[in-house]
Amino acid sequence: MQVISHHAYSSRRSAILARNVVATSQPLAAQAGLGMLARGGNAVDAAIATAATLCVVEPTGNGLGADAFAILWDGTQLHGLNASGRAPAGWGPDRFAGLQKMPFWGWEAVTVPGAVSGWVALWEKFGSLPFETLLEPAISYAENGFAVSPVIADLWARGAAQLANQPGFADVFMPNGAAPKAGQWFTNPALGHSLRRIAQTTGAAFYTGDLAEKIVDFAKMHGAALSMQDLADHHADWCGTISQQFDDVSMHEIPPNGQGIAALMGLGILNHTGIRDLHPDDPQALHLQIEAMKLALRDAETYVADPAHMGHVSSEDLLDPSYLKARAQLISPRQATNFGAGAPKRGGTVYLSVGDSAGRMVSFIQSNYAGFGAGVVVPGTGIHLQNRGAGFSLDPNSQNYVGPRKRPFHTIIPGFLMRNGAPLASFGVMGGPMQAQGHVHMTLRTQLWGQDVQQAIDAPRWRATEGLGVAVETSMPQRWATP
Repeated sequence: MQVISHHAYSSRRSAILARNVVATSQPLAAQAGLGMLARGGNAVDAAIATAATLCVVEPTGNGLGADAFAILWDGTQLHGLNASGRAPAGWGPDRFAGLQKMPFWGWEAVTVPGAVSGWVALWEKFGSLPFETLLEPAISYAENGFAVSPVIADLWARGAAQLANQPGFADVFMPNGAAPKAGQWFTNPALGHSLRRIAQTTGAAFYTGDLAEKIVDFAKMHGAALSMQDLADHHADWCGTISQQFDDVSMHEIPPNGQGIAALMGLGILNHTGIRDLHPDDPQALHLQIEAMKLALRDAETYVADPAHMGHVSSEDLLDPSYLKARAQLISPRQATNFGAGAPKRGGTVYLSVGDSAGRMVSFIQSNYAGFGAGVVVPGTGIHLQNRGAGFSLDPNSQNYVGPRKRPFHTIIPGFLMRNGAPLASFGVMGGPMQAQGHVHMTLRTQLWGQDVQQAIDAPRWRATEGLGVAVETSMPQRWATP
């Protein structure tokens, strides 16, 4: 392993070291998690409190109507949780006949929300404090308010410009007819009440009780298919993880329907290149990573779906070492290539990471999908609903073809690294298709090139887009980005 100087990038930040750590995008949410640790709770208690608070203070990326995934080290073994929702039973292909792609906003993009079931599943198996205690900070911020942060204010304004006319949106998220500005105090008492009902009933009110009834009544009012049975039938699944070895480190991801497998494929493809001989900021190292991720993402876009519907191409097929080696051989060392999908078998998001002094670690991600999600807000509840249905395909030949009670392709993925059977890192990034690429970026920089976590974060990032397109951060030196 190479060790790169800590002066490699211009940043005054440094990695934070502690026996108990909560890392997320909003200080109030991190404080909520740390509060649970101070009260004798464990990493899971802290993760749930942080996630619930993020629903209040960062509604631009998640909410009670979101989905979630988690990877957890319990001190002895690794666990994977899929708390993503399924399509309503009424979503047969005929419902979207005549459309070229799935609706992106409104009720026809709403799938069953899974995040609340994820909190409950984590707490039931690993929590130590009372469930009601974990939601206290979120309830307080919803009922008593908080100052909107500058970044969230900007995202809020963008979301309001797009979603002002969606059912219920303006009544909750545009007080006095506009999105709140940075520093403005915002309260959401209806959301506070919903959180109290979830806390009092350990989530039952959301899936079979009074909150479920309000969601379904609003759905019926707008001709949507979501039913009480759809909500009652929902369950989170303990699904384990899938992994990819790179030297002595194994990267773990949640199995499909998420895109985590693309990160594993990218890392597996890079196993068969000369990347180990390169400096992390060598343009050739960037080229190899970009090309490997293009190959992986093209396959993920084509084949990843609800695992129950990945019939002719499975996760095992996509991770087959001989297949990944063959894909690596398609990379030209001298030029970028516009790859298509391979043939492995012939025939709006928030992230948090928590570690406690007992050695437990939680990698948790929660998302509406696009910003405020579908833009639909259920009256009297403060609940805004995700637009994960947009992740389905309307191509009958796709494994991700829309169908009843089916989970759509997901972009959100928690990451985890292990070495020799021991936990190494709980990590993740935000940003749609950037996530799988970011996982590879972080893994190589910290494990192959010896950078600390803050260095790896500060290093200029890249993101393969469509065709030969590559987006780069403004901090990337021009000489690296010039063709």
